[in-house]
Amino acid sequence: MSNPLLPTVDDLAADSVTHHYDDLIAPAGLTNFLGTTRVEHDLTAVGAVTFPPVAQGGAVTGVLFVDGRVFESYGVPVTHEWRPDRVVRTASVNGLEIVTTTVCVPGETAVAVDVVVTPLAPASAGGRKAATLTLALNARVTDAGHAWLDAEPPDATNTVSTGAGGWASALVFGDPGGGAWSVQGVDVSAEARLSGIPVGETEGFEIGIGGMGRGGEVAVTLDLTGGAARFGFVQCVATSREEAEAGFARVAADVPGAVCASEALWNRQLEAIFTPGDSEYSGHLPVLDTASDDLRRLYWWGALGVVWFRREFAGNVLGRSYDTLMPNYWATTTFIWDYSLSSVSHALLDPVEMKRQLTHWIGSDIHTHFGTSSLTGGPVGRWYSVNDYAMTRLVSDYVRFTGDRGYLDEEMADGRPVREHLLSWAKAWQGLRGGGPLADYGGIDNLLECVSSYTHEVASLNAANVWCLRTAADVASLAGDEVLAVSLRAEADDLVADVLDLYDPGTGHFVARQPDGSRLPVRHCYDFNVVGTTIAGDLTAEQRAEMVAFFRRELQTENWMRALSPWDPDASFSVRPDHQWNGAYPAWPADAARALVALGAEGVATEWIGGLVRSTNQGPTGQAHFVEEALAGINGGARKAPPQLPYITDWACSSSGAWVALVIESLFGVSVALDGSLSLIGSGAAAASALDPDAVLRGVRAGDRLYDVHADGRVVAALPGHYS
Repeated sequence: MSNPLLPTVDDLAADSVTHHYDDLIAPAGLTNFLGTTRVEHDLTAVGAVTFPPVAQGGAVTGVLFVDGRVFESYGVPVTHEWRPDRVVRTASVNGLEIVTTTVCVPGETAVAVDVVVTPLAPASAGGRKAATLTLALNARVTDAGHAWLDAEPPDATNTVSTGAGGWASALVFGDPGGGAWSVQGVDVSAEARLSGIPVGETEGFEIGIGGMGRGGEVAVTLDLTGGAARFGFVQCVATSREEAEAGFARVAADVPGAVCASEALWNRQLEAIFTPGDSEYSGHLPVLDTASDDLRRLYWWGALGVVWFRREFAGNVLGRSYDTLMPNYWATTTFIWDYSLSSVSHALLDPVEMKRQLTHWIGSDIHTHFGTSSLTGGPVGRWYSVNDYAMTRLVSDYVRFTGDRGYLDEEMADGRPVREHLLSWAKAWQGLRGGGPLADYGGIDNLLECVSSYTHEVASLNAANVWCLRTAADVASLAGDEVLAVSLRAEADDLVADVLDLYDPGTGHFVARQPDGSRLPVRHCYDFNVVGTTIAGDLTAEQRAEMVAFFRRELQTENWMRALSPWDPDASFSVRPDHQWNGAYPAWPADAARALVALGAEGVATEWIGGLVRSTNQGPTGQAHFVEEALAGINGGARKAPPQLPYITDWACSSSGAWVALVIESLFGVSVALDGSLSLIGSGAAAASALDPDAVLRGVRAGDRLYDVHADGRVVAALPGHYS
């Protein structure tokens, strides 16, 4: 019997989305923790099939032809239904209803598509007696043998041949170097044939489009005289032909079984997330016991979006890691910034993995890259200005929630303990000062990338420096070094005045000071979010009220938010919706709500929840969702932005753990100190009580203790089994 306090795949299913060819619908992704795939807009095609170390760029395969005509050319609407375990695609064409179910097969480096074809009228009434469905097959598999240092996964020109392990219904694609193979075909009697057209060379993955080429096709003729008929399409990749053929054979032997296994896998994962002591994860998230459908949905949505990025492929140098984007970009890369935005989730759910990841990053030079390759452990990308703040936040959250205070004294690869690294991050801003008293964080490539005025001395990260100094002071106090603690707190207090000098009085927003001393007003949510969540207590009541008024007037929308005010002159610079006027990155609404609570406007935050929940209807959080003024929503939810130019945003992003932090730390007011003590922010009932006065977070971990935190302000020791 299922536990109503725990989600299932049905609870997290996306709304059905019906669209036509090339509507602005972001193609969905699937994962089995070994790799990922993109589910294309037609009924059978899949793209960007990526199972590290094997990649094939964005190559699309399994494109459907019905009665010899490419399906997409019929112009019929297609309905997509996503769940964590599958995507179901449905359409009617030429007297046929075609329903396909696509999964990443558990335990296999393979994707399977189960295809069911039903005549719209029985044969006795003049309906179809047979149908021929043809799949165009393509691959560009490669094992690059190094870190994937570009946004697009690598690919290569492949050879193609018949005779896949005795399967006449499959083709074999291979990297000429012999290090990567793809076997593709169907699980019924059919003949796969070569196209006679060379698999074309490309200059790499064309953004949002996928690799071109066609190695061959396989045609399946179905007898429909008795009603519905089925077949399965399978693609298996591996680093040897033998492994690829064996994997194909295992999956093709029971495609419907693979579909069932995927459902079982994901229901098991969703249960494990919230179960203390479960072997799937080294920790757990608290169980949310509430009558509020909105509160529950938002919390579960955030949790799923973190687990969605777990990767445990063979050769992962960290054993387990959490990627940042999927299924299109930066596969095998974990960004420090995005990981930190889910910091509370990682600390509670999987602290063993988190500690290993943190130790790895401390052993690198975080001032030279934005993330780590799980293929090599090496650095990826340029420096992001947020890294010192992100690492301080990560170490603080890890120690606070796990109680592993000994980690602060563990020596890293350079012989220095973690506490010294944390102190260096808190003071790193001093080396970035230019002519002014604040850190200069450089150009747009180090910051928001698509807001040209958000450069140099920005309020957000300089406010974060105040918080980092105070966190370092708390670490010093924990070690008994009060002299250092007092010095750091005094330095933080002095820095506050310089940060607030960037405030533009009466407007609610801040300026970015340039090297020549000029002050560019910037109406961006990142200042609102970070200032609000780090130094709200240092602001005057008037400043807090003005910031809230600015947010409501220029950034907030009914079901999402604008990252940049449309009244900002830089709104003309870019249309990338993660940081511009036409949408927002998925952590920004969560962090904005956290800032609202910290600024004393919890009522604004809780009233916003109902609209935000409507945007949980398309699977895990996207790298960006559009606001309604830019593009009409989907069933009342803010539409996910697609991967192609000019938007180049991915279908899912790991920073969704920010929503978990919103619920635990802001709506319930949970505050865990470095010494492991748990208290509630404010007095009396928590903000969550506005949504459900009887809501309870069961099994909140603080050090070695578990607590039940009630929305009415009570905190009691959790009873064993009461939360599972």
